[in-house]
Amino acid sequence: MFRISQYMRELAQAQATGAYPAPARTRGNGQAPGPVVIWNLIRRCNLTCKHCYALSADHDYEGELSTQEVFGVMDDLKAYSVPVLILSGGEPLMRPDIFEIAGRAKAMKFYTGLSTNGTLIDEPMADRIQAMGFDYVGISLDGLRETHDHFRRLEGAFDRSLAAVRHLHQRGVKVGLRFTMTAMNAHDFPALLDLMRTEAVDKFYFSHLNYAGRGNIHRGKDAQFQATRDALDLLFERAWQSALEGREEDYVTGNNDADGAYLLQWVQRRLPRWHADLRARLQAWGGNSSGVNVANIDNLGHVHPDTMWWHHDLGSVRERPFSAIWADTSDPLMAGLKAHPRPVQGRCAQCRYFSLCGGNTRVRAQQLTGNPWASDPGCYLTDEETGTEHLAVAEPAAPHPVHFMEVSHAQ
Repeated sequence: MFRISQYMRELAQAQATGAYPAPARTRGNGQAPGPVVIWNLIRRCNLTCKHCYALSADHDYEGELSTQEVFGVMDDLKAYSVPVLILSGGEPLMRPDIFEIAGRAKAMKFYTGLSTNGTLIDEPMADRIQAMGFDYVGISLDGLRETHDHFRRLEGAFDRSLAAVRHLHQRGVKVGLRFTMTAMNAHDFPALLDLMRTEAVDKFYFSHLNYAGRGNIHRGKDAQFQATRDALDLLFERAWQSALEGREEDYVTGNNDADGAYLLQWVQRRLPRWHADLRARLQAWGGNSSGVNVANIDNLGHVHPDTMWWHHDLGSVRERPFSAIWADTSDPLMAGLKAHPRPVQGRCAQCRYFSLCGGNTRVRAQQLTGNPWASDPGCYLTDEETGTEHLAVAEPAAPHPVHFMEVSHAQ
């Protein structure tokens, strides 16, 4: 996740004080934190969204982790210093024990988020969510009414999700909108930003399309690079004005770590005095963290480098603790993801921003070329911007076998 607002607030403070702020100190027990865990507790969903990475449907899936199995994994995650659990699906509110699981997560002092489509959140459900004390609830919107309902394949889905946003906001629950942009919904992006402001939403998460699940089917309709750049320009302007006005709004992006380099170029044009300071801060961030600071556990207990790698199984929490699976670098993909620098090839290896983005999103390269270390085909920066315009780079095959085990999620 790329936290645009964090950097914009730092830049606004630098402009106001004449000095770039020091990095915020993090509290801890001296032990390196474990990854943020996005946990798909259930695969069943009441929707069949066009870009779903989990290929969910409205029926039960056999073999999902029981309540007691989930609790056992949580004990291991806590001992491994995992700080954050994002409870997801499918639709997590369709899992009968979701509030029992969330209650235990809160009692164990995990930062606990809920990722939902929002259509099941009426006022009584909003009361339960508020009483549980979720730290954050993310609700997906793919556009305005017509576009969203088309993506969600359900008439009325937009109105129900927007009602959920309002119910939660009225109860003081921190809520955010999640938007995955493709060529089929890019036209609604400006209006969604306006909707965020109108509804006093706390956070806007802009997700670039990643090639997994049904999103893989739509990769040929991915938003063209200029549309992506236009959207980021608008997002940067909104976040910058928000920072200058002192608004409590957060704008973040995900699934394309070239956003850091693109922000650095924005600063070079607009606030060149702080270019070197921001570059140092972005290098400390380091870009893509799949397999390092972000992890996924699916509904059957299989562990993956992140939610977009469901076709690559690292092991099952029914057979080994998550902590043992995550620390194991005998898997070639995990060894590469944890390497510093990563063994990327082609254009990415020669890019002047490699130290900022970490080689961007490896799953797109793997999906399109079969080689997880090839250039990221989703990078929207030009050859001139990356300093690779004079290179005639042929993408090599994978230097060593990387085994992609097909995990049977459907039963």
